[in-house]
Amino acid sequence: MQTNLADFIKDTREGQEADAILRSCVHCGFCTATCPTYQLLGDELDGPRGRIYLIKQVLEGKPATSKTQQHLDRCLTCRSCESTCPSGVQYGRLVDIGRKIVDEQVPRPLAQRLMRSALKYVLPRKSLFNPAMKMGQAVRPLLPKVLQNKIPAAQNAGAWPTQQHARKMLLLDGCVQPAMSPNINFAAARVLDALAVQLVIAPKAGCCGAIRYHLNDQAGGLDDMRNNIDAWWPFIESGIEAIVMTASGCGVTVKEYGHLLAHDTAYAEKAKRVSALTRDLSEILPEFEAELVRKLQGKINKRIAWHPPCTLQHGQQIKGKVEDLLRSVGVDVRLCADSHLCCGSAGTYSVLQPEMAYQLRDNKLRNLQASEPEMILSANIGCLTHLQSGTTTPVQHWVELLDQFLAEPRTVATP
Repeated sequence: MQTNLADFIKDTREGQEADAILRSCVHCGFCTATCPTYQLLGDELDGPRGRIYLIKQVLEGKPATSKTQQHLDRCLTCRSCESTCPSGVQYGRLVDIGRKIVDEQVPRPLAQRLMRSALKYVLPRKSLFNPAMKMGQAVRPLLPKVLQNKIPAAQNAGAWPTQQHARKMLLLDGCVQPAMSPNINFAAARVLDALAVQLVIAPKAGCCGAIRYHLNDQAGGLDDMRNNIDAWWPFIESGIEAIVMTASGCGVTVKEYGHLLAHDTAYAEKAKRVSALTRDLSEILPEFEAELVRKLQGKINKRIAWHPPCTLQHGQQIKGKVEDLLRSVGVDVRLCADSHLCCGSAGTYSVLQPEMAYQLRDNKLRNLQASEPEMILSANIGCLTHLQSGTTTPVQHWVELLDQFLAEPRTVATP
């Protein structure tokens, strides 16, 4: 793709990155076949190729419009197009750059500004989000369905393991997950404890930065990233083995710290080190497959449907690890049709674009439930909450299943 970037952007770091991404696109259109919004709307401008053209026009000096903004807003940033693209176009980075510039040129209506500001201000701050979630859970039965969809029922997370182990890994506790589904991190800690690995939480670590960064408060998102690096660094210097992610949406962001902070001389090397240490839980537990098989074989008699989050299969390019591990311990794992497509959660997308998000959710659930599973498993808090809002079939994080059956004694058949 030929480019001629405008003076305001061409000599900047973002401009040079965008120019390289644009030039790698060969207009083939393979991306449209795997774009969820293009499949729903059938509009070229609601597919990756069309959005690339819109961003290119803005970077070349054509003024953005509210329609430009709308087409970019409708993008889930699921990055399915990146998995499909034969040219390796880094669409996710390009759309972040494009959205920032478009938002600078096109003022949003007051209602949108208020909603986005509330999301950026409340969600990353546990001091605000945790009490708000507890209050919502206390009155959940009285709330309208649209709010119940965003508020999971209160959950007893059980006990955090106290045994000390020689092998230690850091855990990103996150911002919304501990309040919405605390059992996920507790389950991960218990499973790893059973495998002689101790999970440690850095008290001052918080949001991974994705929420603010992808809502065009990129400076705020980078500050969240720096805060985590500062919180984790003493543990890294003491020889921590890995930084474990139980939410794939956080994982894909932390793995990109090295790139996103490459321009920051004070943090560039540390950010690179953090990204190198970061591993999704599905990259860690296969190391213990033999032991998990010994502990769990014959105990889990479940048929499950597996929903791989976009941030896992497209963002981190991790495919097959969870399914293979679950099958090895005896779980009947079913993948649904169109398993590569987004469920519609996509961070704050289900709040900002509810009509599209619920269409995608219902399509996904229809495919997931075609195999009549006893439960649906996934690996990201947003997907879990969004999918559960549309079904009575239990939706859980996959590590919760392992935790449940590791705690149960093996059933011995009697003659």
